[in-house]
Amino acid sequence: MPSPDLYDVAALEAALTGTIYAGKLHFSPVTDSTNSDAQAAARRGAPHGSVYFADEQLSGRGRGDHAWRSAAGDGLYVSVLLRPQLPAVHLPLLPLAVGLAVAEAIHAVAGVTVDLRWPNDLLIGPRKVGGILVEAKNARGAVEFVVAGIGINVHQRAFDSDLAAIATSLDLEAAKRVSRQNLLAALLESLEREVSGLGDPAAETIPARVERVSTWIRGRRVEVHGPQACTGVTAGLDAHGFLLVRTANGLVTVQTGGIRAAEIG
Repeated sequence: MPSPDLYDVAALEAALTGTIYAGKLHFSPVTDSTNSDAQAAARRGAPHGSVYFADEQLSGRGRGDHAWRSAAGDGLYVSVLLRPQLPAVHLPLLPLAVGLAVAEAIHAVAGVTVDLRWPNDLLIGPRKVGGILVEAKNARGAVEFVVAGIGINVHQRAFDSDLAAIATSLDLEAAKRVSRQNLLAALLESLEREVSGLGDPAAETIPARVERVSTWIRGRRVEVHGPQACTGVTAGLDAHGFLLVRTANGLVTVQTGGIRAAEIG
């Protein structure tokens, strides 16, 4: 059996000196949900850059309240509280920015390439390695706070029968044991860069960058699930980060929901 991949919080604090996270790391061996922890802290006035992470979640969740299996020591379970100076109309860009940050960190630490499936799935090849859950509170047309929750399968070597064909982990894909500590540090650093760049008018737009790294954004036949359910071929992202899907009845701008590869025939 490999030795436990334990977090060294003091070493993380030292590595993150000078970032927005300095002095704001909150680790729990076990918690119900890091997103719930971050939201509760936000309502109490916790500052921008507060980080809540755990070795195990008892009630981890993804989009649509789907359960996220969060066994002790197997994955990276982290939520970051952000208070960006951002108009509420730009909020849909945040999950995409988080996805870019995660993909960059995984490539840097594990050496594998992540595909982003709009709006929040992290894939390696056809299998899901992680997901993102962004929850926000708006006030008077501006974003009051955002909780960016990230779950990544790291050390899993096998999955339950209902997930075996569709899930993977970093250890499996990288063919080596990936350090959760190094991954978390890299993720937080890349997330700070992405969030600070959201308000930079000179920066390349988030939709354009996602289109460059995702195989799902253009030319993929998909089924859209949710209130705008339809089937068609993806045709890019609009300026807000919404997905464009060309259907038999015309172009649909998908603002919410999820996508899967459409059945052929």
